[in-house]
Amino acid sequence: MTPGSDRDPLELLAVAREAAAAGAAVLAARDAGQLNAVNKSAAGDWVTDFDTAAETAVRDVLLRLRPRDVVGGEELSVHVPVEPSGVRWSIDPLDGTTNFIRNIPFYATSVAAADDGAWLAGVVHAPALGRIYYAAAGQGAWLEAAGSRSRLTGPDPERKGRLLGTGFSYDAARRREQYAALPSLAAEFADIRRLGSAALDLCLVADGTLDAYLEQGLNEYDYAAGALIAEEAGVAVVRPGTPGGVMSAG
Repeated sequence: MTPGSDRDPLELLAVAREAAAAGAAVLAARDAGQLNAVNKSAAGDWVTDFDTAAETAVRDVLLRLRPRDVVGGEELSVHVPVEPSGVRWSIDPLDGTTNFIRNIPFYATSVAAADDGAWLAGVVHAPALGRIYYAAAGQGAWLEAAGSRSRLTGPDPERKGRLLGTGFSYDAARRREQYAALPSLAAEFADIRRLGSAALDLCLVADGTLDAYLEQGLNEYDYAAGALIAEEAGVAVVRPGTPGGVMSAG
């Protein structure tokens, strides 16, 4: 992939950063009186007006800068141009919607680009945390926060008291299975954290806050950017092989 090509990871990253910033700006304008939160498919699976507004903002940037790319996301239908470029975008406009509704600052806009199954660029922009995590294929993973930029290198392999991040399904039957598996997971880790945003959990493995992350039943848009960021930080990543499969990092 040469600079200036339609598939140059650094050029795609620049687009992803602009698009994610547009979505994050919508979230940063959070107004508790304007949430209009409703259940999508199950108790706890919420969508707000901010989810759809943030995805629209992200798409507006992508379609302006990359009109020949396929664009898909959590809330809106897939955009397929007449002559696709081969690049495909995966958007989660608000990963951590329940946190957003409850004014817990652990939520983000996630934007990632892939070409022929290879993830090339990803951004997880968390406005309430003041953090922007990002990566381009072969270029490492990075965090911008408090006016500084640092390269991410994953968790310390020598650290004791290892922490596992995880999440639970909206489906009650699957959630019971996940609860039943906790004792075996706890045997390998000092403690477990459930923070409510898969994209940010993966970034916390990338920056070494968490030692590993494991969750079943994620959608692609949940992990697309975060998995690439963790991978570029040197973390071993296994993406779900099928819908409903297991996502692991660390």
